[in-house]
Amino acid sequence: MKDVTGAERPPLGIRLLHALSNKGPDWATITAEELAAFSDAENRKRSSPFIRVITGLPDRGAEIRWREVALPDRTVRVRVYRPTSARGGGHRALPLVLHVHGGGFVGTAVQSDWVNSHLAARLPAVVVSVEHRLLAPGTPLPAAVDDGWDVLHHVVRQAAEWGIDPARAAVFGESTGGLICALVALRARETGLPLRAQVLVNPALDLTDKSYDYASTTQHAHSPTLNMAQMRLLQRLAAPEGEDPRALSPLHADDLSGLAPALVVVPTVDPLADHGRLYFARLRESGTPAHLTEHPGATHAFLSMPGLVRQAGAARAEVAGFLRGGFRLTGRVPAGPTKTGKR
Repeated sequence: MKDVTGAERPPLGIRLLHALSNKGPDWATITAEELAAFSDAENRKRSSPFIRVITGLPDRGAEIRWREVALPDRTVRVRVYRPTSARGGGHRALPLVLHVHGGGFVGTAVQSDWVNSHLAARLPAVVVSVEHRLLAPGTPLPAAVDDGWDVLHHVVRQAAEWGIDPARAAVFGESTGGLICALVALRARETGLPLRAQVLVNPALDLTDKSYDYASTTQHAHSPTLNMAQMRLLQRLAAPEGEDPRALSPLHADDLSGLAPALVVVPTVDPLADHGRLYFARLRESGTPAHLTEHPGATHAFLSMPGLVRQAGAARAEVAGFLRGGFRLTGRVPAGPTKTGKR
């Protein structure tokens, strides 16, 4: 949908929700205590059964359980999605999808139950969603990346315990989770851990000041689901003084060759839209197989809001189809909505 000037407008449901919601804290001056309180309250809301009218109902063909991953120096909570025995095919080893939710300084795996339970039930696969350390003063991005990487490494090493095939693993992240997954994919290449695919949905891929110069950032600076003030807070928390933002920005990586094949999913009403477009181009130039799909009129975080953004169904079908191809699974995923754009 476009207004009289030709500019794209967010879906009606998103605009109504934005108009009815409070403005939130002052992102420029928020204190550590205020940020912690906001994140806690927001995540309780995202975990409420009532919010499923927005975030979608889980697939009944998957069981969902919380589990703790014991690492040498800490414990990381994960949300595990498994197909029920009828769809999962008994005790055979299944592909692994490591998922990282969006939000950065807020967010929980529960907000992605709709898409993750579908992938578990319909591929089928074991989906492990990482409840990583949220960005905060004293907790920069490398901590969250370590959580994603260490969980992936642990599950692959303990494949029999988890019921997964270590030779068929993929990563899938949304927004800041897409950034984490892109960095995990780079680390996997360096360490020789094989990945079949990486899926990056509305990813944040540039933490440098250059990110504010992209056309999509200027055009959608006041987007209802991600605005400039939130982006600046994300940058300050992810790469505080002393951290090199280029080292945490896959768009500025020296070498993107030899990575797992990538699907980059871009909603067009998103200040981060050009992050995905430019990363896709760099991957292709580097010889890494990559696909780009764009969803006109969809907003940032749309895959977590299928109740408000109809394009979420098409994106979910794209993700499932891409992973099925990467895992070389027979058959096909049940048909979803028509794709809105692909390169």
